[in-house]
Amino acid sequence: MTCVDGIAKGVAVAESETVFDELAARLAPFVPFDASIFFGTDPATVLPMCPARIDGVANNQCHAYWQREFLVEDVNLFADLARAPLPTGTLWSATDGLPARSARYRDFLKPEGFGDELRVAFRVGTFTWGVASLMRGAGRPEFSREEIALVAALSAPVGSALRRATLSRSPAPLRAPTAPGLMLFDPDGELLSASDEARAWLGELSEPPIGPRPLGRPLSTEVVGVVARARAIAQGRANAPARVRVRSPRGRWLILHATCLRDLEGDAGSVAVVIEPAHGEEIAPIIVEAYALSPREQEVTRLIARGVGTAEIAATLFVSPHTVRDYVKTIFEKVAVSSRGELTAKFFAEHYTQPLHEGAYHVDGE
Repeated sequence: MTCVDGIAKGVAVAESETVFDELAARLAPFVPFDASIFFGTDPATVLPMCPARIDGVANNQCHAYWQREFLVEDVNLFADLARAPLPTGTLWSATDGLPARSARYRDFLKPEGFGDELRVAFRVGTFTWGVASLMRGAGRPEFSREEIALVAALSAPVGSALRRATLSRSPAPLRAPTAPGLMLFDPDGELLSASDEARAWLGELSEPPIGPRPLGRPLSTEVVGVVARARAIAQGRANAPARVRVRSPRGRWLILHATCLRDLEGDAGSVAVVIEPAHGEEIAPIIVEAYALSPREQEVTRLIARGVGTAEIAATLFVSPHTVRDYVKTIFEKVAVSSRGELTAKFFAEHYTQPLHEGAYHVDGE
């Protein structure tokens, strides 16, 4: 077994909140680093979300880190690695051995005492499920080609582990606010105010390892990310939406979206963030991709959920019953179920019924 296989195997069986702990521990003997930053991401927008792991970085850096990521032109940005032919890159190689060309080096890495940085996007196909930055102290050798290749080889296995972790939490039967939450941030990204509903929703999100505590707890990674992205959109530096879907530790699907407000003169000003339950159509893409269902498998799954039998599915899709049975077998394996009823319960009831039910308005208050 190669070191890549060993690391991938350990990460694959880790719990959702310990994927990055397992990865860091297994990776360090082969690719030594002095500090690290790991974040899960929304696969559609590459915005940060939990799980997250930060080690060896000053407590006040998280907010500024993501502000720079979206607002400052630089090498090896995570959004670029998510689309690049190779999902990894080092600061040293990207700047031809002149790291001071990088604003991230000048403003963050050098002041923190780091000399080189290896970044990676954890991708499965065209979707990125997480990102990481490994940093070495100044004076230590830069990351080698062999180390870069090893981390690149882990991109897909770690991405697959993060994809599975997205669906590993069971929904909680706890009552939630009945209205969306609203937060307002100043142009510098500092929180100005938050509604009671926003405070309640924020209580459902995982606390990041570090960060300021404007509400008595650190602002979630997802909030910091959408605020930074909204500011980047207002400045014409980004066109991807400031929108992230996240499944809370209680198993509830939430969506955060941000927009940069403008004053009467048209200048960019405060950023408004709305946090609310995600509806079925909003979480469908991430669930489908997390289960890695093909377009045809998705069609078969929808028909099964409607109670359609094998013969009728075959006639509807213009395939043979034998082909339908093959699709069903593959779907069962991917979703880890053994019957059609279990498939419907797990795929639809667990991920769709809960957010739709909780978002419903009950006139009797029950």
